[in-house]
Amino acid sequence: MSPASSAVTIGTSDRADWSESGCHGELLGPQKTSADAVPRAARLAKFHVPEILFGPGSLAELGHCAQRLGGRRPFLVTDPGLLEAGWADEAVGHLRRVGLRPVVWSDVTPNPKDHEVQAAFERYAESGCDVIVGVGGGSVIDAAKGVAILSGNGGHILDYAGVDRVVQPIPPTVMVPSTSGTGADVSQFVIVTDTTQHIKISIVSRTLVPDISVIDPRLLTTMPEWLNAATGLDALTHAIEAFVSRAHNPLTDNHALYAVKLITGNLVRTQVRPKDFDARLAMAQAALEAGMAFTNAILGATHAMSHQVGGLLDAPHGVVNGVLLPHVIRFNAEAWPERFVALGAAAGLPTAGVPPHEVAGRLADLVRALADDLGVPKSLTSLGVAGRDVPVLARTTLEDACMATNPRDVGLRDVEKLFREAL
Repeated sequence: MSPASSAVTIGTSDRADWSESGCHGELLGPQKTSADAVPRAARLAKFHVPEILFGPGSLAELGHCAQRLGGRRPFLVTDPGLLEAGWADEAVGHLRRVGLRPVVWSDVTPNPKDHEVQAAFERYAESGCDVIVGVGGGSVIDAAKGVAILSGNGGHILDYAGVDRVVQPIPPTVMVPSTSGTGADVSQFVIVTDTTQHIKISIVSRTLVPDISVIDPRLLTTMPEWLNAATGLDALTHAIEAFVSRAHNPLTDNHALYAVKLITGNLVRTQVRPKDFDARLAMAQAALEAGMAFTNAILGATHAMSHQVGGLLDAPHGVVNGVLLPHVIRFNAEAWPERFVALGAAAGLPTAGVPPHEVAGRLADLVRALADDLGVPKSLTSLGVAGRDVPVLARTTLEDACMATNPRDVGLRDVEKLFREAL
């Protein structure tokens, strides 16, 4: 089963909107449903998101959320940075306020490792916990989801690499994002580092969409600048890749475009003024909009490549995206430039009378300029990637689940070329 089939029930080569799919005109009435005459739907889409609590102060609802899901002893996954900032303590307080007895696990590092997920699961199992709560960035939330996978399905976390391999139910989950970009709090993805192979693996399953996402923009104010930049560029990549994905649909398109508008208009403001209310609120919503788009439309070559670099170097995922995305935009636009026009308009670029190829090129330039404004390096070399790494990176990229929905067919030589252009 491809990532596209996990998200939507359309063929991955179908790029048309519903109005262009041959179904326009009159809708049909009741049809026979016998084995010989089952009506065929020309285009269907599924859109799966959690229950969402959004707004400043929403963290106060965390205890009620866990309680409504049957929680008595929540397992709260976080990291040292969230402990130091005080958010984990506030979360624990809200859980205890409603009579719950949380257990805290904080041994999570950026780009969560397979052995960290295993250790967290063992603590979860021995403590008799029930609901799993993640308070942190994408790494924390992915680790929390990893614990949920092992709790319901057993085995080792790397056993579930790929699409739809998590087949048994998992414990209830509540996620509280502390960054404005990863979308992990609403997505069907888990990304874990295989510390033996030095690669990141993608686990994709609808069962991994959290039950509840609590999005409190206050948590974004304690991010360091580099993390604010990285996660913001990650959200932008989610939005752009979701919009041009082979599995896009009208339900995902609007979220993707609005995310692009919010990010290009507010990300730099949050870097300059970390406590700016309007900008923080906008970026919190942008991350949510982009997350809802990509979890249902999946992603593309930028993420497939970025996962490999992150696995090799333990580099910040969003920073790698910021380096790679302009190159991938230009590559994909050679096959499907028209799709980038709406993205350019959402980013504030003039598009009337401008050839689609030119709009796509300007969008790539805009992404690079935004990365420059945020202090993101221009090349993979500056992150530590060497030319000798390219063959292995390219080979593992083609095995990444995100590659299946890239809008342009990609071969090994294509990926190698893209990596070398980004060096």
